[in-house]
Amino acid sequence: MSDPAASADAGKRRESLYPDVTAWVSGHFVPMYRRTLGGEFRWCAEWWRHGEAISRLTALWFAWEAMRLQGATGMALWYRDHLDHQLPVLLGPRGPFYQCTENEHLAPHEARTVPVPTGWLGYDTATTAPAPGPVHA
Repeated sequence: MSDPAASADAGKRRESLYPDVTAWVSGHFVPMYRRTLGGEFRWCAEWWRHGEAISRLTALWFAWEAMRLQGATGMALWYRDHLDHQLPVLLGPRGPFYQCTENEHLAPHEARTVPVPTGWLGYDTATTAPAPGPVHA
């Protein structure tokens, strides 16, 4: 006979240690992964103004929350497979904070695009392309 309490626990998602990416960045990422800033390593105190940084930090946080629960080698794998790849890109001299200093945010350059002509890609982009959403820089 199966244990009803065990079945109920199996269906529940474990609680995140941090409620959102903002809490994880300020409570874990920034205090833990310190680097001398300037030159090789860049940071922007207004990291949340950089779409790429939000995306990369959110991916790191989701993976961190999942892998911290794996025990044994979970966190070692998180470092190897996630942080060790993302950190040089995120904080690197050509990463999302490349124009910023710790004390000054500068909006990153956004590449220019030209609308795709109708039928160019074999379908009508006017009816199949997602509506552009706001990007805050």
